[in-house]
Amino acid sequence: AAMYSGAAAGPPRRDFISITLGPEEALGVGGYNNSKAWRRRSCWRKWKQLSRLQRSVILFLFAFLAVCGVISYASMGEAWKGITNKSLDDQRAEQEIPRLKLANPAVLPAPQKADASHGDYPELSLQKPPKLPHVRHGPSNLQIKAPQRNTRVKTQHDTMRAVEELVKVDKVEKTEKSIISWRGAVIEPDQSTEPPSNKVTEAEKPSSVEAEDQKEPVPINERQLAVIEAFRHAWKGYKDFAWGHDELKPLSKSYSEWFGLGLTLIDALDTMWILGLKEEFEEARKWVANDLVFDKNVDVNLFESTIRILGGLLSTYHLSGDSLFLEKAKDIGNRLMPAFKTPSKIPYSDVNIGRGTAHPPRWTSDSTVAEVTSIQLEFRELSRLTGDEKFQKAVDEVMKHVHTLSGKNDGLVPMFINTNSGQFTHLGVYTLGARADSYYEYLLKQWIQGGKKENE
Repeated sequence: AAMYSGAAAGPPRRDFISITLGPEEALGVGGYNNSKAWRRRSCWRKWKQLSRLQRSVILFLFAFLAVCGVISYASMGEAWKGITNKSLDDQRAEQEIPRLKLANPAVLPAPQKADASHGDYPELSLQKPPKLPHVRHGPSNLQIKAPQRNTRVKTQHDTMRAVEELVKVDKVEKTEKSIISWRGAVIEPDQSTEPPSNKVTEAEKPSSVEAEDQKEPVPINERQLAVIEAFRHAWKGYKDFAWGHDELKPLSKSYSEWFGLGLTLIDALDTMWILGLKEEFEEARKWVANDLVFDKNVDVNLFESTIRILGGLLSTYHLSGDSLFLEKAKDIGNRLMPAFKTPSKIPYSDVNIGRGTAHPPRWTSDSTVAEVTSIQLEFRELSRLTGDEKFQKAVDEVMKHVHTLSGKNDGLVPMFINTNSGQFTHLGVYTLGARADSYYEYLLKQWIQGGKKENE
């Protein structure tokens, strides 16, 4: 009983665990005290707790940012190097040329003469477009060195002389741009459409360019020669089977007439001159001088006669300087003027150049918008050459009237206009094709012809 009671009364049971800390742990050494060592171990522990995928993504981002930083540093370095070099170059230039600053000196090409003529076309001249000045950094071709000792005055004199040479070359280039020569042709880029002065006497004289020294023609190449031969082939067919008539019918080897005024021949005059076909041109000129007569009882279309006959004669006059073509142009221009005698000043489509009467088409009282707004170039030029304002005044009134009309749709115009009321007809019908197309084309041409000053 004593043993049983002793076993039963053994040491009491405990429900906790006791931990004995050493001296360092008791003082807090190595425990959580927010020290740098503790933070490093804490970050490392957190890093180890991340999954492999998370750690890979973080490492990739760090690597990508590092590469971007290297590239940005390299780019900024190059830019800074360029700025530094440029400032050094500017400083050197100021030292080399005292009292004169040349920014990006231009190397201007000297005027060059064309090569010798070629073959059977000695007067064919092909105008090359002027080359733009080549601008480059670095020392100029002027090679102006820095002054040394007592040479300061001499160096400044050389500098000013070099600048004068640049100005001379620039003037030569501007002159070449303003005159383009095809065997004596003078083409003026900006022509004023202000009321012309009395130029009849001057206009009838042949162009003075013929007396000036012309540039030597350049040799023609195979492609150009092929164009010339193609024209000769077509011209031979016209000469053999349709000479003096309006059109060749090549299959039947005959001809057809529209106005009976040699449309093909007049249309081809300037082309023959440009191609250098002197023999063919002289034959055609003889026909114009002896056989082209406008005093005929024939109805002609105002638009077609203007662009083909009047335009062909004017362009040939400009190229050749031959007053014959200007006289013929004045004749046909005067015979076309009755077309503008309408209540609205919008011209009729057809004119009888022998009787001096005009009328609309047989099937309507309307005129085509494209036709009445695509005759301005030739009539305005005829006024400029002759000094007679009536030609330009008539066609300018047409354009001013059309610009004031309602019925346009965002700049688009209807196809027909009534010669009595002066209003658009067939409203709501717009096209960029026939009966309206050249209206838009000639807006640009009239703007260029007027020196780019008109608000059309």
